[in-house]
Amino acid sequence: MSSGREPLIERYRMFSEFDASTLDEVLTYSLSDDITARGFQATAGSEMLKGYRPLFDAAVVSKMNGNHLIGKTNMDEFGFGMFSVTGTGIPRNPFDPERSCGGSSGGAACAAALLEGHVALGTSGGGSITSPAAFCGVLGLTPTHGRISRYGQIDGVSSMGPIGILASKSDLLRKYLPLISGKDDRDPVSAAQPELRIGNRKLKTAAVPKGITDNVSDSVRSAFEDSVELLKSMSVSVEIVDMPHLKYAMPAHYVVSVTEAATNLVQYCGMRCGRQDGDLSLPFNDYFVSFRSKYFGTETKLRSIMGTYMTMGDNRRNMYLRSLGARNLVINDHKRVLGEHDVILTPSMPFISPKIDDAVRMRSADSYMTGRFAAPPVFCGLPCLSVPCGYSDGMPIGMQFISDHWDEDILLSAADLWEKAFDMKTAEVRS
Repeated sequence: MSSGREPLIERYRMFSEFDASTLDEVLTYSLSDDITARGFQATAGSEMLKGYRPLFDAAVVSKMNGNHLIGKTNMDEFGFGMFSVTGTGIPRNPFDPERSCGGSSGGAACAAALLEGHVALGTSGGGSITSPAAFCGVLGLTPTHGRISRYGQIDGVSSMGPIGILASKSDLLRKYLPLISGKDDRDPVSAAQPELRIGNRKLKTAAVPKGITDNVSDSVRSAFEDSVELLKSMSVSVEIVDMPHLKYAMPAHYVVSVTEAATNLVQYCGMRCGRQDGDLSLPFNDYFVSFRSKYFGTETKLRSIMGTYMTMGDNRRNMYLRSLGARNLVINDHKRVLGEHDVILTPSMPFISPKIDDAVRMRSADSYMTGRFAAPPVFCGLPCLSVPCGYSDGMPIGMQFISDHWDEDILLSAADLWEKAFDMKTAEVRS
């Protein structure tokens, strides 16, 4: 058994020269590979963007000025995945190197778990911060869509995919969320946000959707139920509530996300964006097909094809527009419940982290459905927080707090409260 810091420090040396002796003196942070920073590649986990070095910093990088960027972290290609196995590199879980870190921001969660005092910035197109936070036993804060500027973020999906924070301590979330938040005229969604208010609100009431623990593993159900009882013992009132439209969240999320993904991926045609080393003697259609076939991974190809199909002919009305209507129903369910309660509680993931080999072999549809707790709040643009709430076979289990739009304050208070009550374990790299 070896310390978690040294192996990861050595790994990051290939990206950035830094003095490891200063790690406890200044904040070190890392970026998911779909966030740009001068001097670093930004590949979004794709061979399509290999070698791309942006000439500008993302908004979050500019705001982190004075802190030490030590590297980029592995992720699923363009954020399309739940286990970080579809990108150019597979990060390994710090609790068990044979298991997945979760995705798409798996490398970010791994860094947050191993480096003391480290903040990892990841992105979430459908629970991609909640999933790795749960699997790697760290805190994962996904803010309201628009709270943090997405300027300098490589698009996977457009109406989702906020930048969030993964860290091992709640005080890091409280300290650095205000630093990287704020209006940015370069991001129209960010430009319209209300002011971030952080106080010391007390978590008083929580809601648990009826049947939320159906079809989850026994260990997740037990840990979640024990956590609810622990909250009750801390004078938090917990009520079971009906959210009848929640069942539509995942199919509607899939339709909207693949449609937006296909639209964003059109630019990678081998002529304007991405690598440009195809055979230019081919006819246009043959050139584009050969180029995208070579450099897109299987999951990215699937989403590109499915997203295009969703907008063909009557499919646009029958699938895409209906899914946007379903999104409003799901949002209204959340808003109704959050009008009466501070937060909604759910498990973060339905099981503990799977073995990497099992995650690689998992069917795309099955992999996608594992995000049925993590994706709905992101689909609705709501802020959410994943915290460790138990352990099974030495692996972490996560619980998710969801709050109303622009109400990150109560999530930070929940993180502080939970950290004092729950004994979080520290991950170590096993040699």
